[in-house]
Amino acid sequence: MQDYYEILGVARNASAEDIKKAYYKLAHKYHPDKGGDEKKFKEINEAYQVLSDKDKRAQYDQFGRVFEGAQPGAGGPQGGFDFSGFQGGNQGYNFEFGFDNLGDVFEEMFGFGSPQQANRKQDLKRGKDIEIDLEISLEDVLAGTEKVIVLNKAKKCDRCQGTGAEPGSQIEECFSCRGTGQVQQIKKSIFGSYTKYTVCPECKGEGYKPKKPCNVCKGEGRVKREEEIKISVPAGVDTNQAIKMEGRGEAGRRGGRSGDLYIKIFVKDHPIFQRKGDDLYAIFPINFSQAVLGDEVEVPTLGGKNIVLKVPAGTESGKVLRISNKGLPHFSGYGFGNLYISLEIKTPKRVSKKQKEMLEKLRQEGL
Repeated sequence: MQDYYEILGVARNASAEDIKKAYYKLAHKYHPDKGGDEKKFKEINEAYQVLSDKDKRAQYDQFGRVFEGAQPGAGGPQGGFDFSGFQGGNQGYNFEFGFDNLGDVFEEMFGFGSPQQANRKQDLKRGKDIEIDLEISLEDVLAGTEKVIVLNKAKKCDRCQGTGAEPGSQIEECFSCRGTGQVQQIKKSIFGSYTKYTVCPECKGEGYKPKKPCNVCKGEGRVKREEEIKISVPAGVDTNQAIKMEGRGEAGRRGGRSGDLYIKIFVKDHPIFQRKGDDLYAIFPINFSQAVLGDEVEVPTLGGKNIVLKVPAGTESGKVLRISNKGLPHFSGYGFGNLYISLEIKTPKRVSKKQKEMLEKLRQEGL
């Protein structure tokens, strides 16, 4: 079979740029759409797919067409296979072919690499999503808040307005794939030759490219820039909940749709209140006399305003009192959780002489 270098008409030490230029020239001459020789065009395309890939070219230079010694019998795969070319040691080709490669071969041979499959792939021009973490306070959860962040991300290029082309320059059909976004690769395996469709390396699957790339973004249609983003955090949000901002992720390539921004919420611990769902829990200390006789005490709330709480006479340490609707707002926007105050009787570590005398009398009275 004809040598790949001979097909493209280049020397074996030709540079990648020389190979590329030779391919463009021959592909233009023999392209079937222009009345060229389809068989010759396939040979040119096959040669370019190997020689334009650094690893494949190195393998070709060392071993030649690795699977050449395993040509299928008459009629292709349906006619049987001739494995006589596979020889061990120094008697034939020295290469490795593991059974783990068979999955890729079957996938490409029997439809998984078809044009129909490639056409169903998601938009290659779409920008990437961005995920960030945002820490907020429990007070922010109560009332909702707005936070401003600064992201360094891909944004639409101002010079070309996202087209990727210099102002006044046209967007033209990709010559390599003729606007399809795909190129055809003819591969050889132990099962014979098969066709694989891959994303066009020249236009990256878009089918079109700028005739003259933008000087600022180099044809990408986007550049890295800082952007200030205002995030509205709703009341009632909880840790690990995420806020989605559509279109605020990375800008798409050459006018493609922007990705989305996802903000994952983390609520900081509070020095007084503990959150359980939409309810709040707090410990409030009271004196022994308040527990025995009862009293009215002022307890704090998350909103910053104290409320008066009635301590019943005979209260034991650890008793929990509920204050309705003084918890956090439900995320649905309707109603509030409750505030639960656990009363804890303080035991003084030091007492005055007078207090000690009074406590002695109380003890004598059975208290």
